[in-house]
Amino acid sequence: MFWLQEAAESAAEHTEEAQEQSPIIVQLVNHYLGPWAYDFEMKYTYPLWKTFFAKFGTTPESVFGAYTPENAIPWYTVMFVLACIISLVLIWIFKGRLSEEEPGHGQQTLEVGVLAVRGMLEDIVGPHGLQYFPVVMTFAVLILVSNLMGFFPLFVTPTSATSVTFALGLSSFIYYNYIGIKENGVFGHLKHFAGPIWWIAPLIFFIELISNLIRPFTLGIRLFANMFADEKVLDTITHLAPPWTSFAVPNLAVPLLMALSLFIAVVQTFVFILLSQLYLSEVSHPPHDSHAHVEDDEMEIVAPVLT
Repeated sequence: MFWLQEAAESAAEHTEEAQEQSPIIVQLVNHYLGPWAYDFEMKYTYPLWKTFFAKFGTTPESVFGAYTPENAIPWYTVMFVLACIISLVLIWIFKGRLSEEEPGHGQQTLEVGVLAVRGMLEDIVGPHGLQYFPVVMTFAVLILVSNLMGFFPLFVTPTSATSVTFALGLSSFIYYNYIGIKENGVFGHLKHFAGPIWWIAPLIFFIELISNLIRPFTLGIRLFANMFADEKVLDTITHLAPPWTSFAVPNLAVPLLMALSLFIAVVQTFVFILLSQLYLSEVSHPPHDSHAHVEDDEMEIVAPVLT
Protein backbone atom coordinates (compact mmCIF):
# COMPACT_ATOMS: atom_id res chain seq x y z
CA MET A 1 0.00 0.00 0.00
CA PHE A 2 2.98 2.32 0.40
CA TRP A 3 3.45 2.59 -3.36
CA LEU A 4 -0.14 3.81 -3.70
CA GLN A 5 0.52 6.59 -1.23
CA GLU A 6 3.73 7.55 -3.02
CA ALA A 7 1.92 7.53 -6.37
CA ALA A 8 -0.81 9.77 -4.96
CA GLU A 9 1.75 12.23 -3.54
CA SER A 10 3.68 12.24 -6.84
CA ALA A 11 0.48 12.85 -8.77
CA ALA A 12 -0.47 15.69 -6.44
CA GLU A 13 2.92 17.35 -6.90
CA HIS A 14 2.68 16.94 -10.66
CA THR A 15 -0.81 18.45 -10.68
CA GLU A 16 0.30 21.47 -8.67
CA GLU A 17 3.28 21.99 -10.99
CA ALA A 18 1.09 21.70 -14.07
CA GLN A 19 -1.40 24.13 -12.57
CA GLU A 20 1.32 26.72 -12.00
CA GLN A 21 2.49 26.38 -15.63
CA SER A 22 -1.01 26.34 -17.12
CA PRO A 23 -2.00 29.21 -19.44
CA ILE A 24 -3.64 32.25 -17.92
CA ILE A 25 -6.85 31.40 -19.79
CA VAL A 26 -7.11 28.06 -17.97
CA GLN A 27 -6.43 29.73 -14.63
CA LEU A 28 -9.16 32.31 -15.26
CA VAL A 29 -11.68 29.65 -16.26
CA ASN A 30 -10.95 27.68 -13.10
CA HIS A 31 -11.07 30.85 -11.00
CA TYR A 32 -14.64 31.59 -12.05
CA LEU A 33 -16.02 28.12 -12.89
CA GLY A 34 -13.70 25.85 -10.91
CA PRO A 35 -15.67 25.85 -7.62
CA TRP A 36 -18.88 24.90 -9.43
CA ALA A 37 -17.11 22.14 -11.40
CA TYR A 38 -15.42 20.88 -8.23
CA ASP A 39 -18.75 20.61 -6.39
CA PHE A 40 -20.24 18.74 -9.33
CA GLU A 41 -17.32 16.30 -9.50
CA MET A 42 -17.34 15.56 -5.78
CA LYS A 43 -21.09 15.02 -5.79
CA TYR A 44 -21.53 12.94 -8.96
CA THR A 45 -18.36 11.72 -10.72
CA TYR A 46 -15.89 11.26 -7.84
CA PRO A 47 -17.94 8.53 -6.04
CA LEU A 48 -18.19 6.58 -9.31
CA TRP A 49 -14.45 6.79 -9.99
CA LYS A 50 -13.71 5.91 -6.37
CA THR A 51 -15.77 2.72 -6.61
CA PHE A 52 -14.26 1.83 -9.99
CA PHE A 53 -10.61 2.32 -9.02
CA ALA A 54 -11.13 0.57 -5.68
CA LYS A 55 -11.50 -2.66 -7.64
CA PHE A 56 -7.93 -2.19 -8.87
CA GLY A 57 -6.54 -1.23 -5.47
CA THR A 58 -6.03 2.44 -6.23
CA THR A 59 -7.80 5.78 -5.90
CA PRO A 60 -8.92 8.57 -8.27
CA GLU A 61 -6.27 10.87 -6.76
CA SER A 62 -3.46 8.49 -7.73
CA VAL A 63 -4.71 8.42 -11.32
CA PHE A 64 -5.98 11.96 -11.94
CA GLY A 65 -4.17 13.89 -9.22
CA ALA A 66 -5.58 15.87 -6.34
CA TYR A 67 -9.13 17.20 -6.71
CA THR A 68 -9.17 20.96 -6.14
CA PRO A 69 -11.21 23.89 -7.48
CA GLU A 70 -8.02 25.19 -9.12
CA ASN A 71 -7.76 22.18 -11.46
CA ALA A 72 -11.40 21.10 -11.62
CA ILE A 73 -11.55 21.99 -15.33
CA PRO A 74 -8.46 20.48 -17.03
CA TRP A 75 -6.38 22.57 -19.39
CA TYR A 76 -7.11 20.27 -22.33
CA THR A 77 -10.87 20.71 -21.82
CA VAL A 78 -10.52 24.49 -21.88
CA MET A 79 -8.25 24.39 -24.93
CA PHE A 80 -10.49 22.01 -26.87
CA VAL A 81 -13.57 24.16 -26.20
CA LEU A 82 -11.57 27.15 -27.42
CA ALA A 83 -10.58 25.16 -30.52
CA CYS A 84 -14.27 24.56 -31.25
CA ILE A 85 -15.06 28.25 -30.80
CA ILE A 86 -12.09 29.33 -32.93
CA SER A 87 -13.14 26.90 -35.68
CA LEU A 88 -16.66 28.34 -35.76
CA VAL A 89 -15.35 31.91 -35.80
CA LEU A 90 -12.88 31.18 -38.62
CA ILE A 91 -15.58 29.48 -40.70
CA TRP A 92 -17.90 32.46 -40.16
CA ILE A 93 -15.17 34.93 -41.14
CA PHE A 94 -14.09 33.02 -44.25
CA LYS A 95 -17.69 32.46 -45.29
CA GLY A 96 -18.31 36.21 -45.30
CA ARG A 97 -15.28 36.81 -47.54
CA LEU A 98 -16.11 34.31 -50.27
CA SER A 99 -16.22 35.75 -53.76
CA GLU A 100 -17.06 34.00 -57.03
CA GLU A 101 -15.81 36.85 -59.19
CA GLU A 102 -12.45 37.60 -57.54
CA PRO A 103 -11.36 34.78 -55.23
CA GLY A 104 -8.26 35.65 -53.23
CA HIS A 105 -5.28 33.44 -52.61
CA GLY A 106 -6.62 32.40 -49.20
CA GLN A 107 -9.98 31.41 -50.68
CA GLN A 108 -8.30 29.44 -53.43
CA THR A 109 -6.18 27.57 -50.90
CA LEU A 110 -9.27 26.70 -48.86
CA GLU A 111 -11.11 25.57 -51.97
CA VAL A 112 -8.23 23.30 -52.92
CA GLY A 113 -8.34 21.76 -49.43
CA VAL A 114 -12.11 21.28 -49.58
CA LEU A 115 -11.98 19.73 -53.05
CA ALA A 116 -9.11 17.48 -51.94
CA VAL A 117 -11.23 16.07 -49.10
CA ARG A 118 -14.21 15.65 -51.44
CA GLY A 119 -12.01 13.89 -53.95
CA MET A 120 -10.69 11.57 -51.26
CA LEU A 121 -14.25 10.67 -50.25
CA GLU A 122 -15.18 9.88 -53.83
CA ASP A 123 -12.08 7.77 -54.40
CA ILE A 124 -12.20 5.88 -51.10
CA VAL A 125 -15.90 5.58 -50.28
CA GLY A 126 -17.46 6.23 -53.69
CA PRO A 127 -19.62 9.01 -55.13
CA HIS A 128 -22.27 8.30 -52.50
CA GLY A 129 -19.64 9.06 -49.84
CA LEU A 130 -20.09 12.81 -50.39
CA GLN A 131 -23.02 12.64 -47.99
CA TYR A 132 -20.45 12.16 -45.21
CA PHE A 133 -18.45 15.21 -46.26
CA PRO A 134 -19.78 17.57 -43.52
CA VAL A 135 -18.68 15.21 -40.72
CA VAL A 136 -15.29 14.40 -42.28
CA MET A 137 -14.57 18.07 -42.99
CA THR A 138 -15.58 18.97 -39.43
CA PHE A 139 -12.99 16.50 -38.15
CA ALA A 140 -10.40 18.04 -40.50
CA VAL A 141 -11.02 21.66 -39.47
CA LEU A 142 -11.27 20.94 -35.75
CA ILE A 143 -8.15 18.76 -35.61
CA LEU A 144 -6.10 21.16 -37.73
CA VAL A 145 -7.07 24.14 -35.57
CA SER A 146 -6.30 22.13 -32.42
CA ASN A 147 -2.91 21.08 -33.79
CA LEU A 148 -1.99 24.67 -34.69
CA MET A 149 -3.05 26.30 -31.41
CA GLY A 150 0.36 25.64 -29.87
CA PHE A 151 1.92 28.11 -32.33
CA PHE A 152 0.26 31.06 -30.57
CA PRO A 153 0.87 32.57 -27.12
CA LEU A 154 -1.58 31.77 -24.30
CA PHE A 155 -2.61 28.54 -26.05
CA VAL A 156 -1.60 24.91 -25.73
CA THR A 157 -2.24 22.19 -28.29
CA PRO A 158 -5.25 20.22 -26.97
CA THR A 159 -4.39 17.23 -29.18
CA SER A 160 -1.24 16.72 -27.08
CA ALA A 161 -3.53 15.24 -24.39
CA THR A 162 -4.80 11.66 -24.63
CA SER A 163 -8.22 12.65 -23.29
CA VAL A 164 -8.82 14.79 -26.38
CA THR A 165 -7.36 12.43 -28.98
CA PHE A 166 -9.18 9.40 -27.52
CA ALA A 167 -12.42 11.40 -27.60
CA LEU A 168 -11.84 12.21 -31.28
CA GLY A 169 -11.01 8.58 -32.05
CA LEU A 170 -14.11 7.41 -30.19
CA SER A 171 -16.25 9.92 -32.11
CA SER A 172 -14.98 8.57 -35.43
CA PHE A 173 -15.56 4.99 -34.20
CA ILE A 174 -19.14 5.69 -33.12
CA TYR A 175 -19.93 7.54 -36.35
CA TYR A 176 -18.79 4.89 -38.83
CA ASN A 177 -20.45 2.12 -36.81
CA TYR A 178 -23.64 4.19 -36.77
CA ILE A 179 -23.45 4.48 -40.55
CA GLY A 180 -22.88 0.73 -40.85
CA ILE A 181 -25.89 -0.10 -38.67
CA LYS A 182 -28.04 2.51 -40.39
CA GLU A 183 -27.31 1.19 -43.89
CA ASN A 184 -27.05 -2.55 -43.22
CA GLY A 185 -28.91 -3.16 -39.96
CA VAL A 186 -27.34 -4.58 -36.81
CA PHE A 187 -27.11 -8.13 -38.17
CA GLY A 188 -25.77 -7.01 -41.55
CA HIS A 189 -23.20 -4.76 -39.90
CA LEU A 190 -21.93 -7.61 -37.72
CA LYS A 191 -22.07 -10.04 -40.63
CA HIS A 192 -19.47 -8.14 -42.65
CA PHE A 193 -16.95 -8.81 -39.85
CA ALA A 194 -17.15 -12.54 -40.66
CA GLY A 195 -16.08 -12.26 -44.29
CA PRO A 196 -17.36 -14.25 -47.27
CA ILE A 197 -15.82 -17.67 -46.41
CA TRP A 198 -18.19 -19.51 -44.08
CA TRP A 199 -15.82 -22.15 -42.73
CA ILE A 200 -13.40 -19.59 -41.23
CA ALA A 201 -16.09 -17.02 -40.44
CA PRO A 202 -15.90 -17.45 -36.63
CA LEU A 203 -12.15 -16.84 -36.58
CA ILE A 204 -12.36 -13.88 -38.98
CA PHE A 205 -15.27 -12.43 -37.00
CA PHE A 206 -13.27 -12.55 -33.76
CA ILE A 207 -10.19 -10.96 -35.38
CA GLU A 208 -12.19 -8.22 -37.11
CA LEU A 209 -14.16 -7.46 -33.96
CA ILE A 210 -10.99 -6.98 -31.92
CA SER A 211 -9.48 -4.92 -34.76
CA ASN A 212 -12.49 -2.60 -34.77
CA LEU A 213 -12.62 -2.24 -31.01
CA ILE A 214 -9.02 -1.03 -30.80
CA ARG A 215 -9.44 1.55 -33.57
CA PRO A 216 -10.41 4.41 -31.22
CA PHE A 217 -7.20 3.78 -29.26
CA THR A 218 -4.97 3.57 -32.35
CA LEU A 219 -6.46 6.79 -33.73
CA GLY A 220 -6.01 8.53 -30.39
CA ILE A 221 -2.51 7.23 -29.68
CA ARG A 222 -1.23 8.10 -33.16
CA LEU A 223 -2.47 11.69 -32.98
CA PHE A 224 -1.43 12.19 -29.35
CA ALA A 225 2.06 10.70 -29.73
CA ASN A 226 2.99 12.86 -32.70
CA MET A 227 1.62 16.11 -31.29
CA PHE A 228 3.02 15.49 -27.79
CA ALA A 229 6.46 14.54 -29.16
CA ASP A 230 6.44 17.61 -31.39
CA GLU A 231 5.96 19.89 -28.38
CA LYS A 232 8.62 18.11 -26.31
CA VAL A 233 11.37 18.18 -28.96
CA LEU A 234 12.14 21.88 -28.59
CA ASP A 235 11.97 21.73 -24.79
CA THR A 236 14.36 18.77 -24.70
CA ILE A 237 16.88 20.35 -27.07
CA THR A 238 16.72 23.63 -25.19
CA HIS A 239 17.74 21.93 -21.92
CA LEU A 240 20.56 19.81 -23.35
CA ALA A 241 23.37 22.11 -22.26
CA PRO A 242 22.02 25.21 -20.53
CA PRO A 243 22.58 28.10 -20.71
CA TRP A 244 24.17 27.71 -24.18
CA THR A 245 21.33 25.75 -25.74
CA SER A 246 18.77 27.94 -23.97
CA PHE A 247 20.08 30.89 -25.99
CA ALA A 248 21.11 29.22 -29.23
CA VAL A 249 18.15 26.92 -29.85
CA PRO A 250 15.39 29.56 -29.75
CA ASN A 251 17.32 31.78 -32.16
CA LEU A 252 18.65 29.17 -34.58
CA ALA A 253 16.41 26.12 -34.44
CA VAL A 254 12.95 27.61 -33.82
CA PRO A 255 12.20 28.49 -37.49
CA LEU A 256 13.15 24.99 -38.60
CA LEU A 257 11.25 23.31 -35.77
CA MET A 258 8.17 25.47 -36.38
CA ALA A 259 8.19 24.47 -40.05
CA LEU A 260 8.44 20.85 -38.98
CA SER A 261 5.63 21.34 -36.46
CA LEU A 262 3.41 22.84 -39.16
CA PHE A 263 4.13 19.88 -41.42
CA ILE A 264 3.32 17.40 -38.62
CA ALA A 265 0.07 19.24 -37.78
CA VAL A 266 -1.14 19.02 -41.39
CA VAL A 267 -0.01 15.41 -41.88
CA GLN A 268 -1.67 14.19 -38.68
CA THR A 269 -4.92 15.87 -39.70
CA PHE A 270 -4.68 14.16 -43.09
CA VAL A 271 -3.95 10.76 -41.53
CA PHE A 272 -6.90 10.98 -39.13
CA ILE A 273 -9.48 11.83 -41.80
CA LEU A 274 -7.93 9.33 -44.23
CA LEU A 275 -8.35 6.49 -41.75
CA SER A 276 -11.87 7.67 -40.90
CA GLN A 277 -12.78 7.55 -44.59
CA LEU A 278 -11.28 4.07 -44.92
CA TYR A 279 -13.42 2.90 -42.01
CA LEU A 280 -16.49 4.45 -43.66
CA SER A 281 -15.70 2.65 -46.92
CA GLU A 282 -15.87 -0.69 -45.10
CA VAL A 283 -19.43 -0.18 -43.86
CA SER A 284 -21.01 2.11 -46.46
CA HIS A 285 -22.21 0.91 -49.84
CA PRO A 286 -23.78 2.70 -52.81
CA PRO A 287 -27.56 2.57 -53.23
CA HIS A 288 -29.06 -0.33 -55.14
CA ASP A 289 -29.97 1.98 -58.03
CA SER A 290 -27.77 2.16 -61.10
CA HIS A 291 -24.31 3.37 -60.18
CA ALA A 292 -24.09 5.49 -63.30
CA HIS A 293 -27.11 7.54 -62.27
CA VAL A 294 -25.71 8.13 -58.79
CA GLU A 295 -22.32 9.05 -60.12
CA ASP A 296 -23.80 11.58 -62.55
CA ASP A 297 -25.74 13.25 -59.75
CA GLU A 298 -22.82 13.36 -57.33
CA MET A 299 -20.27 14.57 -59.88
CA GLU A 300 -22.02 17.92 -60.30
CA ILE A 301 -19.30 19.76 -58.41
CA VAL A 302 -18.28 23.26 -59.37
CA ALA A 303 -14.51 23.51 -59.19
CA PRO A 304 -13.00 26.91 -58.35
CA VAL A 305 -11.08 28.81 -60.96
CA LEU A 306 -7.57 29.17 -59.57
CA THR A 307 -5.93 32.39 -60.68
